[in-house]
Amino acid sequence: EELLTQLRQNGISMNEAADTLFASEQFITAETRYAVMTVELPVRNLGFPDGATLVELYAKATALGLKLCPIELGAHLRLQYLDQPEGAREKPVRRHQAPYGSITVASEQHTEEDDVPQGFYLRRIEDTLWLRGYRCGAEHVWHPDDHFVFRQA
Repeated sequence: EELLTQLRQNGISMNEAADTLFASEQFITAETRYAVMTVELPVRNLGFPDGATLVELYAKATALGLKLCPIELGAHLRLQYLDQPEGAREKPVRRHQAPYGSITVASEQHTEEDDVPQGFYLRRIEDTLWLRGYRCGAEHVWHPDDHFVFRQA
């Protein structure tokens, strides 16, 4: 509840998939505060100039010494990144793809069901900050310019 209150106090909007993630058993907040170092990388910089699936992305990131993020980190990152630039101005809408300017938080997949939210992404749309949940199947190929956040070891 405290985390949801902080999001609301900062004017963060959430979609239905984000609400579902917050209400799920996989959303567990740490009892003690700790620091996390992160790195943001486009899919292309992980060695995938033509895009890749989550399994491919996560395997490569792990091989590079990066780690997946706890699911709660998406909310904490949203609260820390209040000056995220608008990413979609004058860009075409991409259907069934990560929106331009969004940052997906690389987190462990708790289900293989396509209709269950897999994690969070951060986005600014028309000056409104969002914490949004996303769904994607195992065969979904992420665009080379999609950005992901990983934990540094």
